Amino acid sequence: MKVFKFGGSSMCDARSVELVRQIIESQDKPCIAVVSAFEGVTNQLLALAQQAVQRDEQYKSGIQSIAGLHFDVVNTLVPAGSRPSVLAEVQRLLCEYEDTLCGLFLLQDMTPKTHARILSVGVRLAAFVLSHIVRGARYYDTAKLIRTDSGYLDAKIDFEESNRRILGEFSLLRHTTILPGFIAGNRNDNITNLGQRGADYVAAAIAAALNASELTLWMNVDGFMTADPEIIPKAQPIEYLTYSEAIELSHFGASVIFSPTIRPVYEKNIPLYIRNTFNPAAAGTLINNKVPSRDNLRIKGVSSIEKISLLSLQGTGLIGLTSVSARFFKVLSDHKINIIMVTQASSEYSITIAVRPEEAEEAIEALNREFYPKISAEGEIKLRVETDLSVLAIVGERMRNTPGISATLFRSLARNGISVIATAQGSSELNISLVIRHSDLRKALNAVHEGFFLSNYKELHLFLVGVGNVGKSLLQQLQIQLDNLMNDLRLKINLVGIANSRKMYVSPTAIEPATYAEVLDKKGETFSIESFMEHIFALNLRNSVFIDCTGNDRVAAAYGKLFEHYISVVTANKIACSSEYSLYKSLKESSKEHGVRFMFETNVGAGLPVINTINDLIRSGDHILKIEAVLSGTLNFILNVLSEDIPMSQAIRLAKEKGFSEPDPRLDLSGADVVRKLTILARESGYPVEKEDIAIQPFLPADCFEGTLDDFWKKAEMLDADFEIRRKKVAEQNKKWRFIAILDNGKASVSLQNVDNKHPSYELEGSNNIVMLTTARYFEQPMVIKGYGAGAEVTAAGVFADVIRVANV
Repeated sequence: MKVFKFGGSSMCDARSVELVRQIIESQDKPCIAVVSAFEGVTNQLLALAQQAVQRDEQYKSGIQSIAGLHFDVVNTLVPAGSRPSVLAEVQRLLCEYEDTLCGLFLLQDMTPKTHARILSVGVRLAAFVLSHIVRGARYYDTAKLIRTDSGYLDAKIDFEESNRRILGEFSLLRHTTILPGFIAGNRNDNITNLGQRGADYVAAAIAAALNASELTLWMNVDGFMTADPEIIPKAQPIEYLTYSEAIELSHFGASVIFSPTIRPVYEKNIPLYIRNTFNPAAAGTLINNKVPSRDNLRIKGVSSIEKISLLSLQGTGLIGLTSVSARFFKVLSDHKINIIMVTQASSEYSITIAVRPEEAEEAIEALNREFYPKISAEGEIKLRVETDLSVLAIVGERMRNTPGISATLFRSLARNGISVIATAQGSSELNISLVIRHSDLRKALNAVHEGFFLSNYKELHLFLVGVGNVGKSLLQQLQIQLDNLMNDLRLKINLVGIANSRKMYVSPTAIEPATYAEVLDKKGETFSIESFMEHIFALNLRNSVFIDCTGNDRVAAAYGKLFEHYISVVTANKIACSSEYSLYKSLKESSKEHGVRFMFETNVGAGLPVINTINDLIRSGDHILKIEAVLSGTLNFILNVLSEDIPMSQAIRLAKEKGFSEPDPRLDLSGADVVRKLTILARESGYPVEKEDIAIQPFLPADCFEGTLDDFWKKAEMLDADFEIRRKKVAEQNKKWRFIAILDNGKASVSLQNVDNKHPSYELEGSNNIVMLTTARYFEQPMVIKGYGAGAEVTAAGVFADVIRVANV
């Protein structure tokens, strides 16, 4: 025999009720179906009752709304021959309910007995209507079947008497039977209520009494999920759970099942299924006492209790004091305080419990009274209270005796800057429970879920500042690669923040990269780096990456604060890494301390793998002795196009037109940019170099860099003839000009040099860069890295590659 329970989410309208009918009628033998009220109806019934108590006559119109829903289902699904009688009974039950509300309106009071009767109306209506929709079904009143104590709300089941009645009525089930859920009756035949999720409990009690072959709870989800899908959209159905795992997940907030539901079927070892009414083909979740050997998941799920308070009794007065724990827990039990989690120091210095916030004040008062002499007079014990907290728990039978579970858990939290306030793990090793700040809960759940590979992909959340040439190109590349990254690397990249020099926009959901301009225009607010960071910190997403595609010093100054909030930084902005050595060093140390990445490969050579190569050499034990490099794509382009037909001033203009130079080309021509790049390479090579330590021979005379940009162009044209004379002399010697940066055993310089055809940079074309590394290992023949060293696309590609490296940590 099978027992089904259909929740309110499965009974929301005529379409869903038709699906319920199909499921029940598809069974080859009669079954028992326990149903909840149509979705939202029980809450409506109670709300109208409270309106009536307050003498708000609007309650009358609310009754019509409830009637309309039921009439629609009846008129749509009940066979025409039965329809008039069914409509009449629905009307009778609603009139009875309306009479009750009239009484409440007059008395302005609602007793527990009346309260329980009002709550029964919705489930009685739903069960009666369904019994006339399902072919060959009959209706049976649960209040005549399940016996409880004398309490009207949250009544306790008398299992001995209830089991006797259930066996007497259903031991030989000849007809499919529909019963209303969560109601029962006391010995005086008054309706009682079993409280929250009581319909599940009724179904489990019936299944246990009848030794049913299975109990299936039909819902609107594909099974027990690895986490709450509203918080973690990539949560997946769990195929198998043990009873213990299901109870633990339910205790720690998983709302799929009411944990007392499991106990009756657990005692009889009855398989419990969680299945989806709207997707009956899905396997759902099977809960029993043993999972198949092929199920190798160590952790089954991540669950949480959103709000708790932490109470700690601590102090030297506890040490060696007998019966403290007994007194502590007895006083809480006497006041019916539900303890969610317990942890105690082995030194006996403290006892800590987690309780629900609404029970915290009563618990504090009770503990203060019990331990008053020690707390007040002697001061040997202190009662400490912390609020705005949450509990996160991981659950899994197979983490028992499996090394590394705790390490993965705490590492996932630490990488995202989440502090653990308290922790508990039983000797059964079935779960590990942590208390964290409530503000960190969503971030923590996602981080832990991802950390245990319960997700089949990883997510990064990007915040991009700067949508000029490089930033725009990055967004274009990102748009093209989104699907490939998901398919090939199982990496989902979400652009959640975007800013230019004027506007910014931050969203908890992903922004389509192709629409960034429209989003900024329509939804953006005035930009400042301070407010942009406030939005980032408030959003508090795990795996966050800040991308700087500006040349702005205020943006660069924000990196330290970002690291403190456990946010990785990927930057094409050279300012931070080439400013004072002390700042560079502190940023590198801070990123390591907080377990996040500081990626700046594109600071030198655009997309060329220069910095990463140096890092790999040093990590493998090599030592950088000398660097010789052409690091300015702009200057190399200018020097390559100089000819008898193209004078120097025109070559500079060409570089600007092609996007190789800054809008003000003097920034490139001064050599300052090359100095910054060489500073960074020197530091990454292990030399504490300052920019001021680098000797520089400018490309142009000093007076070219004075005055306005118009003044510069005039002066540049005046130098054309002189440059052409010098160029010819160099060409006659079969040499070429190269603006070369050199680091030799810690001493650095940049200058214009003549190179012959044996020099590796001689054939360097266009705006290409070249870097030659002489190391302890590459001594006779330097390592050469060569390629495009300028341009928005290659720089953006380098930034993109750094983002991928962050994901691969």
